[in-house]
Amino acid sequence: MPGQKASEEARRMQILRAAYEVASRKGLDALTVRLVAHRAKLSTGLVLFHFKTKNQLIIALLDHVLETTPVLRVTEDITSIPVPLDRLLALLRREMNRLASEPRLIRLFFDFWAKGFTHALIRTKMQAELDRYREAFRPIAHEVLRADPERFSGVTPEGLSALAVSFIKGCAVQSMIDPENFDIEEYLAAINGLLGQLAAQPA
Repeated sequence: MPGQKASEEARRMQILRAAYEVASRKGLDALTVRLVAHRAKLSTGLVLFHFKTKNQLIIALLDHVLETTPVLRVTEDITSIPVPLDRLLALLRREMNRLASEPRLIRLFFDFWAKGFTHALIRTKMQAELDRYREAFRPIAHEVLRADPERFSGVTPEGLSALAVSFIKGCAVQSMIDPENFDIEEYLAAINGLLGQLAAQPA
């Protein structure tokens, strides 16, 4: 029956939201079916009806997090900036602000990365997400290089995209570890200088 199917989907979402609360606060290693059931105000049997094992629940939680995490979008306020390098820096600033405002999500993402070292399926899913995120930077990286080919001689869009993503993820770690001393503008000034210094080196 359609009504029953919708009810089961709503119950699954209730369980996944509870799993997110547990995992993002306590870590994936602390996640148990019992804790999730308690958080969702459901029986452990009902949780296991929807997710047969703890491992299945963790994989479903990862899929839920990846599906609900906003995709990188270069909006009009970014595209209207005339200088490509300034557009890239503005995009970095926005992403850093977004990630710094979601410390629990960042913790959970890195928790999944760590778990991926021993869990092949999680590693595959996380690598695909990183590839997707890096690929989203390629168009603007290409514009930066095309606008100033001499300054960025030997730099590829793939390399610049990878640098941007590495910088953002590194800043996310810093904001999580030491939020009081995390200064976005200071980090942006550093990356601006770094881009210029690296681009000046021979390929």
